[in-house]
Amino acid sequence: MRDPLAEPSDLIRSVSRALRVLEAVGRAPKGLTVKQIARRCELTVATTYHLVRTLAYEGYVIRREDGTYIVGLEVADRYRELVTAFRGPPPVGEALRRAAVETGYSHFLGRFVGGQVAISAVAEGPRSPYLEDLVPGFDEGAHATALGKALLATLTPEQRLRYLREFGMRPFTPATLTGAEAFEADIAAGDRRGMQVEMGQFRQGVACAAVLVTPEKEMERRVVLACALPAAEMMTSARIVRAKLIAVARSVADGLATEA
Repeated sequence: MRDPLAEPSDLIRSVSRALRVLEAVGRAPKGLTVKQIARRCELTVATTYHLVRTLAYEGYVIRREDGTYIVGLEVADRYRELVTAFRGPPPVGEALRRAAVETGYSHFLGRFVGGQVAISAVAEGPRSPYLEDLVPGFDEGAHATALGKALLATLTPEQRLRYLREFGMRPFTPATLTGAEAFEADIAAGDRRGMQVEMGQFRQGVACAAVLVTPEKEMERRVVLACALPAAEMMTSARIVRAKLIAVARSVADGLATEA
């Protein structure tokens, strides 16, 4: 959601409108006509036509035979570049993949991006439940994931409260914490055990654990490592999970240290 009060004085309207068009097309997998795009973006048909033609020329949208537009392949290229930039040096990806193979659990890296908790890398493991939402760039549900909790735990209580007020505490499941007081108690418990944990708070039947990789002073350089597993396994293997996460976190930290 864009904040109207934060709009820069030198905003380039045509660029802003083009991005709105791209977002509208991206949210409609079945495609949109120019008139539909114009209505959704609150633009004139003439303006929308020029923007769509430009985006199609650059490869960011594709015109189909029925006249509708869908997202173009250039978007996929930019996403791949984003994933590579988020993940960091090759040794980081190798450490994640090795952990996923050895444990069977999906592993994730997270960091603050623009002040918001986001997943920056993923290596899927065969023993973890499939979580289709948790892909690089996912920036929701910080209060309901161990990855989010581990990052929010690096903030002061006042900073956490501001974050929760700004992004909300959506109840993903009946177990999701939706109150700031309960969340603070949960963060404190995670600090005591040396690992942030959630059990069925993001997805029923799934658990997640996370530890801090880099306790950097600069907020956006802080990185956390998490893994997802069936909730029943977390209940019997929490200490083993913590020990393995800490070991992998060391490898990830070593990999990040190679970044120029």
